[in-house]
Amino acid sequence: MTSTAPSRGAEMKITVDTPLKTPLGDKAARSLADHLDLHTAGDLIYHFPRRYDERGQHTDIRSLAVGEQVTVLAQVRATNVKPMRARQDKMLEVTVEDGAGGLLLLTFFGRRQIWRERDLRPGRWGLFAGKVTEFRGRRQLNSPEYQLLAGEDDAAGEVEEFAGALIPVYPAAAAVPTWVIARCVRLVLDTLEPPEDPLPAAVRAERNLAPLGAALREVHRPSSRGALMSARRRLKWDEAFAVQLTLVQRKARSASWPASPRPRREDGLLGAFDRTLPFELTRGQRAVGEEIAVDLASPHPMHRLLQGEVGSGKTLVAARAMLQVVDSGGQAAMLAPTEVLAAQHYRNLCDLLGPLGRAGELDSAPEATGVALVTGSLGVAARRSVLARVASGEAGVVVGTHALLSEGVDFADLGLVVVDEQHRFGVEQRDALRAKAAQPPHVLVMTATPIPRTVAMTVFGDLETSTLVELPRGRSPIASHVVPAMEKPAYLDRAWRRVREEVAAGHQAYVVCPRIGAVESEEDAPPAERAESARRPPLAVLDVAPLLTEGPLHGLRIGVLHGRLPADEKDTVMRRFGAGELDVLVATTVIEVGVDVPNATVMIVMDADRFGVSQLHQLRGRVGRGSAPGLCLLVTEATEATPARVRLDAVASTTDGFRLAELDLEQRREGDVLGAAQSGHRSHLRLLSLLRDEKLIQEARAEAEALVAQDPELTGHPALAASVAALVDEERAEYLGKG
Repeated sequence: MTSTAPSRGAEMKITVDTPLKTPLGDKAARSLADHLDLHTAGDLIYHFPRRYDERGQHTDIRSLAVGEQVTVLAQVRATNVKPMRARQDKMLEVTVEDGAGGLLLLTFFGRRQIWRERDLRPGRWGLFAGKVTEFRGRRQLNSPEYQLLAGEDDAAGEVEEFAGALIPVYPAAAAVPTWVIARCVRLVLDTLEPPEDPLPAAVRAERNLAPLGAALREVHRPSSRGALMSARRRLKWDEAFAVQLTLVQRKARSASWPASPRPRREDGLLGAFDRTLPFELTRGQRAVGEEIAVDLASPHPMHRLLQGEVGSGKTLVAARAMLQVVDSGGQAAMLAPTEVLAAQHYRNLCDLLGPLGRAGELDSAPEATGVALVTGSLGVAARRSVLARVASGEAGVVVGTHALLSEGVDFADLGLVVVDEQHRFGVEQRDALRAKAAQPPHVLVMTATPIPRTVAMTVFGDLETSTLVELPRGRSPIASHVVPAMEKPAYLDRAWRRVREEVAAGHQAYVVCPRIGAVESEEDAPPAERAESARRPPLAVLDVAPLLTEGPLHGLRIGVLHGRLPADEKDTVMRRFGAGELDVLVATTVIEVGVDVPNATVMIVMDADRFGVSQLHQLRGRVGRGSAPGLCLLVTEATEATPARVRLDAVASTTDGFRLAELDLEQRREGDVLGAAQSGHRSHLRLLSLLRDEKLIQEARAEAEALVAQDPELTGHPALAASVAALVDEERAEYLGKG
């Protein structure tokens, strides 16, 4: 791609708001817009390099993942022109090395490509960009784009955009490789008017932060490692400070909202419930319950995050909070992401409360309330009846799915909203439920996914946080093992025998698959005989279940559960499994949260490498919930030492959810953590690492709290307010609010 930029004189200056076509020309600007969603000079300047390669140092080729779009810095080792059997033609094979023994094959097909042999001489260093494929065990790039770097034996001058020792490598697209981005950045930097620095001078001085203009220049064209580190620290500070200011402002505003106090009554429903419990609360449940009780009694709405390991007793803590609200004359609503989970919560609450949850029935307790379930699959008559109970206040505890948010669902006095697995819900959905209350209700957000401290501080920074770390007495240990199906197929045979052994002992099993059923195969016609080895589709419930029925689990009672089943059928399957009428449940991740069958002792996760770390930890928590120990077998075709296998080995090695949450964070984009995918925006966290930058985030939090205490709306800092608005737009800020 060549630039068609207009001629520029020294007097021409552009700002961050200038359209890219002004400094770059129409063609280059259109490519950046179409392929990278970059439209202004500011968009491009804030499109930071992903990493920096250094001449003489290597990119680790062995860490490249098949299917990944990559740019590698490597040295040409050998070239070879070979005939192609498929037709009378030739192809060029070029072997490049990363400097540490890692080899990558570059393939160019057709006679018209053979001229590249003169270009790609052994000894030349270059940047090579393309999609990683694998053929006969060798990593390769088919017809990659490349940019050669000048060396001592080359008469050519240095490529100007890579004049420094540190070579920036940008997030790129196939049509816009990193060297094109570098060229465009250089052209923009040459004419850019540095933006106004929004950070207060006192903060810059106290924290020893570089000026913004210098930081933006050094992050793209670093003069030294030290200058680059200083630039990145300053730009990370901007990101952390913008997020923390937003969250601190929101926390301050919500703390001033009025709410109906819901104080605890010793002689009410909660007291009666506590007296009927057949077990003793854990120390953690008592402590967290006390925190929540104090919050509920406040004239301002509670905004609290309750996190805890799978099986730590969060539902019981939430139930006690809901009963405290009912005691004060209010209602509590629990929002669950799926009908399976909503029905499970409903049954658990009914079982926990017993006569205390059967108001109006013959065997109800005098102080009883009603428990109602609202889902989208209710029939007309049933829906009319349950909504009347909710509207009258007869149902003090209401459990539901998204159906709770729909028009026509009215509460008599909604005092508490409990959101289970909050990451499954969007901002608008949470707000719709909150809007059904006359005054802002108290909000309790629950998650079974342990959250590293920096994520809690950044994503949930406007919520108070409570953590349950103990498991209730009687919970059994869970052993986890990786089953390498390709390397050792006998291990998979043993896994199925293990299921039969557990069933023979009177227990039950889960088999989890990534997909429900078959999808249409994608057209994939790679060139010549160097076809990309397409990864097979993930295993599907509807394919695996019959294979098990006819094969290794023949004779066992096998059920199927997935999201496409009608709600009543899903409920029937879960009831049968819970009652022990099924031996094995073949399911998707619909069982990931909330499903509680103490008799299930073994889980086999097929294609386990297709799941995330936290998801595997959640799934594993479905076994070992009774007196018998649990077993989780992670079946994979990933080979030893690959990133996927390393991830699975880590999951198998520990049941410490917080350690696994950190591992998960290491392997995920920060934007995913912050929910950019859910809000539909590109993540604004470009440099900040929630895992590695804990100290910096803590510093930014402290400065944000001090500044908001002095200037709540940042009226005395207009540039900073504008910067915050630009980095954290309103929709994203609402997402970050979590309630």
